[in-house]
Amino acid sequence: MAKSMQLAYPVTLETQEEGTIFVSFPDVPEALTEGTTEREALAEAEDCLIAALGGYINERRNIPCPSPVRGCPVVILPALVAAKLALYQAMREQGVSNVALAGQLGIMEGAVRRLLDLDHRSHIGQIEAALKIFGKRLVIAARAA
Repeated sequence: MAKSMQLAYPVTLETQEEGTIFVSFPDVPEALTEGTTEREALAEAEDCLIAALGGYINERRNIPCPSPVRGCPVVILPALVAAKLALYQAMREQGVSNVALAGQLGIMEGAVRRLLDLDHRSHIGQIEAALKIFGKRLVIAARAA
């Protein structure tokens, strides 16, 4: 993954014969969902993408980089999820296990597992402290919607 992670994943929306809108992610083929309207489909897409990327963590796979956005809809991951993915990828890149990171942070290994659990409401400060061990810092930007 690139040095700077910008996690805005392009989506493909396809209207089906029955009128539903099918959503797929070119970069995360496991993430598939649908909705009855475009708005509903995009709302479902975020949850689906998070679940699929959680699967990548569980299977100890690299997080796929998003393709460049070229005028298509995107799903931008919530800040906490993006921070957890950055931590996971930093651990993979440097070959650091949960146990080793826990030792460096002075916490139990289970706490590191929770830091990497995309569904767990971790404290962002804990993730920032863990990223600092890898020589990384979390940068958040606010942009017009």
